[in-house]
Amino acid sequence: MNKDQIKGMGKDLAGKTQEAAGKVTGNASQQAKGLSKQAEGKVQKGYGDAKETVRETIRKP
Repeated sequence: MNKDQIKGMGKDLAGKTQEAAGKVTGNASQQAKGLSKQAEGKVQKGYGDAKETVRETIRKP
């Protein structure tokens, strides 16, 4: 696991928390920001996954 995968998962989790808080308080702006943060996290994790795949491919004999 690399730092992009970890940071991506963290952003996704923070976004889910922010979205949930927005739902509880009825704050549509917070919900939208949470969804945006989740998307950002998923993209960053996907980038990290791709890096890891390339790294593993290079290591194979």
